[in-house]
Amino acid sequence: MGKKVKEDKKPPPDDVFDAISVESRQAGTVVLMLSSPEEDVQSKACEAIYKFVDKCDENKKQLLDLGAGEALLKLMQSEDRIVRRNACMALGVMTANPDVRKFLRKREESVPAFIQLLAPEEDTVVHEFAALGISNMATEFSSKASIFESGGVDALVKCLSSSDPDVQKNSVEALAQMLLDYQSRAAIRDADGLNPLLEMLKSEFSIIQKLSLLALDRASQDSENRSTLRDLEAMTVLVDFVAHPEWNDLHVMAVMVLSNLLEDLESLELVKETGGLKRLVALITDQVPPEEEPKAGTGKGEKKAGSRAAKKSAKGSKKEESEKDEPPPGEAIIPTLPDVKMCAAKAIARSARSAENRKILHEQEAEKMLIHLLNHESTDVQTAAAQALGIMSENLLSKDSIREWEGLQPLIKLCNSDNGDVKESVTLALANLTTGNSSNCKEVSNLNGTETLIHLLADPRDEAVANTCCVLTNMATEEVLRSEAQGKGIVTALLEPLKSKNTRVQAKSSLAVAAYVCDVDSRSEFRNAGGIENMVQLLHSGNDEVRRNAAWALAVCAVDEPTAIEICKLGGMDLLQEIQVSGTRKNPFAEVALERLLDANLSAKYALTGQLSSTNVIEDGFYDAGQIRPNTKFMSIEDYCKQQLNDKRPVLFINAKADPVTTQSSSTQEMEAKESSKTNVSGKSSRTGREGKGKSKQKEKEEKQREEELQAQLQKEAEALATSENQPFNPPTDSNLLKYLEEVTERILPLATAAEQVRALAQFVADKMGGPIEKGQLPNFSWELPLSQVKFELKSNVIPIGKIKAGIHIHRALLFKALADRIALPCTLTRGEYNRAWNEVMLPETPEQPGGQKFPPRSFIVDLIHQPGGIMRSDSPEAVTYKKL
Repeated sequence: MGKKVKEDKKPPPDDVFDAISVESRQAGTVVLMLSSPEEDVQSKACEAIYKFVDKCDENKKQLLDLGAGEALLKLMQSEDRIVRRNACMALGVMTANPDVRKFLRKREESVPAFIQLLAPEEDTVVHEFAALGISNMATEFSSKASIFESGGVDALVKCLSSSDPDVQKNSVEALAQMLLDYQSRAAIRDADGLNPLLEMLKSEFSIIQKLSLLALDRASQDSENRSTLRDLEAMTVLVDFVAHPEWNDLHVMAVMVLSNLLEDLESLELVKETGGLKRLVALITDQVPPEEEPKAGTGKGEKKAGSRAAKKSAKGSKKEESEKDEPPPGEAIIPTLPDVKMCAAKAIARSARSAENRKILHEQEAEKMLIHLLNHESTDVQTAAAQALGIMSENLLSKDSIREWEGLQPLIKLCNSDNGDVKESVTLALANLTTGNSSNCKEVSNLNGTETLIHLLADPRDEAVANTCCVLTNMATEEVLRSEAQGKGIVTALLEPLKSKNTRVQAKSSLAVAAYVCDVDSRSEFRNAGGIENMVQLLHSGNDEVRRNAAWALAVCAVDEPTAIEICKLGGMDLLQEIQVSGTRKNPFAEVALERLLDANLSAKYALTGQLSSTNVIEDGFYDAGQIRPNTKFMSIEDYCKQQLNDKRPVLFINAKADPVTTQSSSTQEMEAKESSKTNVSGKSSRTGREGKGKSKQKEKEEKQREEELQAQLQKEAEALATSENQPFNPPTDSNLLKYLEEVTERILPLATAAEQVRALAQFVADKMGGPIEKGQLPNFSWELPLSQVKFELKSNVIPIGKIKAGIHIHRALLFKALADRIALPCTLTRGEYNRAWNEVMLPETPEQPGGQKFPPRSFIVDLIHQPGGIMRSDSPEAVTYKKL
């Protein structure tokens, strides 16, 4: 860099140093010249530095290292206008370097110095570079605070009205940076800076328009600023801006500002009254905007439109055609860019988050625009439109309107898109549209959407799968649609989402399973496909929603006894018990699932809860294994039968069936008796004339025949023993219980009243279990030794209830419940402590006077021990004594 400092050519006085010309090519030398007391030298040095730092960023850092920053900052406050101007130009350009900004942040006087140079009396060039310096420094948050505290917002707003475009550009850029801070948003409103920003949208320079829109976007994030912008008719200005196709590269930013404004209900009402919303919709959908009638009081808008033309004509604009807000009839419509359509759809979606806004948007038929955008070729536009439709569909009227305007068809069509975002947003829209709306569910089915949705269950996009499960769950509320989906294989198709690692997919697919496995065939299909195992595994999830939904699905599946048994085999009952014991994972859905599971497995219910209600009917296969702890695994009757004989409490088994071996042996004995009678008759007839040799031959034949029969029998027993290992488990039978049932059915069932049946049955049970026991003599009643003898005879820990001839509370109460259920006599079974158990029945309480008033039925406990057939009110002292003693 080379500069000459030239002095005046007139002869200097005798006491003045002669003028010299200095030429330097070193930056350090010029920096030293900044310290000169001569203002002319300072000015020329600043100018040389400005030209040097404007070349590249490295020069800025070099001069900072040489100490130019301190000197320039001092010269910016010089009294000489030229020195101030050149110093501001140099330091303003240097602020583009982060090291320079870091240096200035440490100088408290730096920001006030720049703001002071924005005063109206300063030159335009000074305004330009001072605003440039503030704009660069405003990129740092700490500098924003200093600028705000020094009144920089007010000074910058005043510069917006400058006639110089560079001053406008730097000022609006600085304001855009400042508006990232919420304090500056309120400050620009107090400084009346919003109207100048709107006016700058008419600038002929696109960079100024862009920065103005950026500033408006940030300013409109404040609710009070939005109110001010409504008063300034910003909505109309922005819609007019979008109507100009030559500014299409800025339409996205204009729509973003509109998006902020449309968030307020008042803005929506205003744009509805002025017709701006319909006009915006028409512009976005590439249609001719509707004609707007001039309204009274719009002189301000006319002034704005005229000012743009006057400004351009004053500057000698080369454009001869005047700008028009609307294209003339017959003129081709220039389509808006895809990004603009996308932003418009997002603006609708953002505004529709409020219920009141959704109502106004529906009245303005915003759904039509969104449906139109679904057919656009851009996937981004399709995604944004589907998302907006999903939010709009939260309005009940919008759900019907979208169906009537044929919006479901493009949504279902887009389910086959290759773009994951499109499928995710489309399925979300369908999920909202079908929620609580049976007409939309039927329409989806009519459009062949069921197969498409079932196919989507295997999609790799988790959110799309979760939304699809929601749609299918909504459709399952209609029986016809549910049957259709079941016929198309939805039950097996839901297995894949259940295996997902995504918790939302797991939760939604579990709900879908609960919605579709509501009949015997679907539950059987789901069980055979291995779905029960997947559902049980979800109970291990750490997500609350997944556990709740999985428990609800298991509750639906547990209605069938085979499915309930399968759940128990896979450990579902144990997991549900763990959940209910836990203080954090416990939930009502798991409680319902456990109750239904236990209702389908009464043996487990009685072992865990110690209680069977009157609706829990004991059937063959029930067994009482005793009270078990909640966290203990419940074993099957097959497991108990396979155990070695031990000294623990026996398992009481209910199975009123005749012994097949006994039946078969009795039938073979009858056959042998018949055959022997036949041989005896034939022997007597042939005995005449053949008694000598005939006797010996007959004996030999009989012995030979017996040997053959014995060998055949041994062979059959060996074959039976060999095949028994491969045969399914056959539980022990109880022919005695079968006889009890026949006797009870014959003698007790015909009795007239329930009370008579209760008394007779109680006496019958007591007779079969050793008779009545006097009070206080229960410890002397011998029942343990006979029970042990039965265990030893059967070589098993499982004892059929009919084999017990001496029993106490637990044996008698169980037999009473089993027999009462077979004759439809409602009663409960409750387990107490220390081998206690009792039955409760509901009987009407009748006063002693005949024909007296009958009260509602009350609960009575049946005495099976001391006075068999007696009944006691459940809340009486006798009943309490019976339960405990």
